[in-house]
Amino acid sequence: MASSNTRAVVITGASTGIGHACAKVLAESGFHVFAGVRKDEDAQKLTDEFGGAVTPLMMDVTRPDQLDAAARTVRNWLDGRTLAGLVNNAGIAVAGPLLHIDPEEVEQQFQVNLLGVLRATQAFAPLLGADKTLTGAPGRIVMMSSVGGKMGMPFVGPYAASKHALEGLSKSLRKELALYDIGVVIIGPGAVATPIWDKADDIDIDKYRDTDYVPAMKNVLNWMKTRGPNGLKPEVIGEKVKHAITADKPRLRYALVPQRLQNWTIPRLLPERMVDKITVKQVGLRPEDLER
Repeated sequence: MASSNTRAVVITGASTGIGHACAKVLAESGFHVFAGVRKDEDAQKLTDEFGGAVTPLMMDVTRPDQLDAAARTVRNWLDGRTLAGLVNNAGIAVAGPLLHIDPEEVEQQFQVNLLGVLRATQAFAPLLGADKTLTGAPGRIVMMSSVGGKMGMPFVGPYAASKHALEGLSKSLRKELALYDIGVVIIGPGAVATPIWDKADDIDIDKYRDTDYVPAMKNVLNWMKTRGPNGLKPEVIGEKVKHAITADKPRLRYALVPQRLQNWTIPRLLPERMVDKITVKQVGLRPEDLER
């Protein structure tokens, strides 16, 4: 049951990486954190680490039944008060050349990264203030997007498309939720040093061995393995999430990108055709590269 001075937040995908860092930062700042996980062992790890400051909840964002059950648990804890924030962080990254990738993999990408966000938002929006019977200030929704949703790098098309769609969904949602004074803030990180980069070796290039894309895919994966672990600390993202929830007037979108000038500012200023040309050359996607 909520104490009179403790506000609560819900974070999806909180077992590792950015979600875990958000849970850490917010719990240490005095929030009660409801942390979405999919495995019992992840729930136990969060309990061991944070004790009573964090309540793990089974929350697969592709499972409406789990989301509804989690929302009921949070509502009971709030005891008639509003939820301070929902951090839509859960996500996966599907990789492969778009000419050859299985459309079912792309469908799963959208099931998690876009429809999962919509399901979670619908489940928790009443607690953020859409239910006018609750007392307290309206909460805010933080959408975890990505620089990839703006740039569209090769071989991560499904991920880039899902994050690009999330940007549009967030902008529309922000306008619609003005009715309830519920804010929507987008955070678009670049490379963040999380365990997701360890999964680069799990990408099965071999299934594309009969295509022309294998050499360029290897170049991109090597880039991921060398650049990713040197990205921002996930706690940097956690601090910005806290700001998005607590600031009187946060910005509508934050781009948190390491080496910001070369990885964000310049590519956004240059003509898109020029950026494409540079990327294609670096990765090895020119017609002459077929001769290798």
